[in-house]
Amino acid sequence: MNGRDLVRSWWSVGVAGAARGLRTVRAAWRRRGADATGPGPRVRARVPGAVREVEPGPGGGVIRFARSELRILVAVNGAVFWGWDGAGPEPSLALAGACPEPDPRAELEPDTDGGWRVVAERVTVAVSRHGALEVLTPGGVMLRRDLPPRWWEAEDGGPARWMQRSEVPADARFFGPGGRAEAPRSREGKGMSAAPVTVPVQLVVADAGTHLLFVDNSWDGTLTLREGVEGAGSGHDRVGTGELRMEGGPVRGWVMAGTPARVLLTWASLTGAPVLPPAWAFGHHLVREGAGGEDEVRRLVAGHLERGLPLDAVHLGAGHLEGGRAFTVDEDRFPKLPVLADELRREGIRLVSAVPAAVRAADRRGEGRCPDVADARVRYAGQAARGFAGVWHTVDGSGPFGRVNALCPARAAHEGLRDDVPADERPLVLSPSGWAGSQRYGGVWSGEGAVGWPGLRASLAQVVGLGLCGVPFSGPDVAGGGGDGASELYVRQLQLAAYLPLLRTGSGPWEYGAVVLGHARVALGERRRLLPYFMTLAHLARRTGAPMVRPVWWPAPEERELRDCEDAFLLGDALLVAPVLEPGAVRREVRLPRGQWYDTATGRAYEGPAKVLVDAPLERIPVFARAGAVLPVRGEDGGTVLEVWAPAPGRSGGGLVVPDGGDGGEEPEAERYSVTRSGPRVVVRRESEDGVQEPSRPVRVRGLDGTGGQM
Repeated sequence: MNGRDLVRSWWSVGVAGAARGLRTVRAAWRRRGADATGPGPRVRARVPGAVREVEPGPGGGVIRFARSELRILVAVNGAVFWGWDGAGPEPSLALAGACPEPDPRAELEPDTDGGWRVVAERVTVAVSRHGALEVLTPGGVMLRRDLPPRWWEAEDGGPARWMQRSEVPADARFFGPGGRAEAPRSREGKGMSAAPVTVPVQLVVADAGTHLLFVDNSWDGTLTLREGVEGAGSGHDRVGTGELRMEGGPVRGWVMAGTPARVLLTWASLTGAPVLPPAWAFGHHLVREGAGGEDEVRRLVAGHLERGLPLDAVHLGAGHLEGGRAFTVDEDRFPKLPVLADELRREGIRLVSAVPAAVRAADRRGEGRCPDVADARVRYAGQAARGFAGVWHTVDGSGPFGRVNALCPARAAHEGLRDDVPADERPLVLSPSGWAGSQRYGGVWSGEGAVGWPGLRASLAQVVGLGLCGVPFSGPDVAGGGGDGASELYVRQLQLAAYLPLLRTGSGPWEYGAVVLGHARVALGERRRLLPYFMTLAHLARRTGAPMVRPVWWPAPEERELRDCEDAFLLGDALLVAPVLEPGAVRREVRLPRGQWYDTATGRAYEGPAKVLVDAPLERIPVFARAGAVLPVRGEDGGTVLEVWAPAPGRSGGGLVVPDGGDGGEEPEAERYSVTRSGPRVVVRRESEDGVQEPSRPVRVRGLDGTGGQM
């Protein structure tokens, strides 16, 4: 089975009764090899049976049971692969390249009660004599237990459905699947939604450790989760459970364990490092249909610039295309598109083109048709010549790009633009859908989700969830809404989006009145000020896989109360953002992690862990800076200033700054800074291989005078 067959499979995981996908998709899987067709025709309710023989191999081996076989592989990066009935790690669109090499130190050896195990540096994998698979810490504490799978043969002789139950410790909490919009944490009930960006990646956080599970199967299915309950010392704990039911496809997946940072680093080494967006991509994007032509674009851009509103990109929707077909610009409305693009570039603004599913036939008279983007030779060509610096896919889950994954169209777009744009530029690719590995080519925009105030909370959940499954660059559209409270909702949406990686608006804020315009100017100004910090986080995400937007438990998953916090997030390791998610709220409660935190608006210091009640007037949302943090921010002259938040007396701090070396430049060196405090004096030093030096950038210390006001 090749990549074309893989991309024709759909991941439309959702509630019972969700659409089952296209019949032709399943036919493609059935026509190909064992990995494509799933386990194949089987008797009803087949289970593996007892162990019959074992074939050790590098990093693990194959365990054969009476009616099935299990392949175990511990890779050199610490990730564990498991696959039933001949399913191997390849082919897989999720992998960035070939399967990583096996760990030569990991060997399959006999375990107790007739089972087998593989002992590696970071994890132990134990398989019982009937096929239950346990993942344990090096100290022998269970992280997860997957019971033997079951298969059922379809009535019509089609692919075998399968089911697998799992158990996790009673204190464990589920986060994901990646991209789900209900909440970043999954509790009771169906854990996977029909959202087009739902990726079958789940993070499980427990006292014993954190692990990531990836089920490498893009068929339809449901995941039912149930959190565990601790027995308060009585010994009667109820473990957490999961039940995964799939309509076919291979029974295979990956598990990686460790700290959250270690897990995401391993995940990135497996599925690929996130692509580095261009610097302008972290600015303010305006989305317009484009039906009004060049005059409309010029009018909207002028409206922003005249009102002192930063603007970095204009996204043209399908209205700028002839007949709504991709790559076919309507020359009546956009007769001089390259000229318009040059005009905007002189103002620091880029043009981004929508790409629907269909393209025009070669004779220019035929019906539109879909390019076979599963073919690795397919590229998007000519976009840069038209003046576009990026593309955004606009198809939804019903089209042929649908929920499967945006890997193939994103790859075609990224590689085509990379070949066309000048060598000193980086292209931007955005998609509304995704699959494991999407981060290799671009980011995700989630503008077509829930609306209103529930949509505001859902958009935050989706960005956090995408970050936990390896997609750091994402964000919702700021669309406001109709009816009473539309202006308040618009302001709160914009304030949240100002601290998310991707910021896209759909209208000029002056359309909501002068008060909203003033609040928008503050939010967009703060976003512009934080651009160097966003670029630092993007470089670190590329190097480490760490999300830019993180749940508050990220640095301390052992603190159980933080696992329950879903209405705030960390932006990097320096800022804690607490958006307002309810109408009419002017104050809100914020849970602070351990350490000292400054309210960036008032300068007041708080000692965590604690719950604090702070003001949240319409003009701002609560944002806290970690004491000792070093933030690169944009100064008044456009240069980078180091904003240092004073450590508590007797404590120290520090941070990393990665200056952007230009779109086509070499990977810049990370600058490491240390911060110490002695009485009223704060000392900032840059640490390098040549020793400790004075910072080469201007430094501004905040928090010492007790005001900490905005710059």
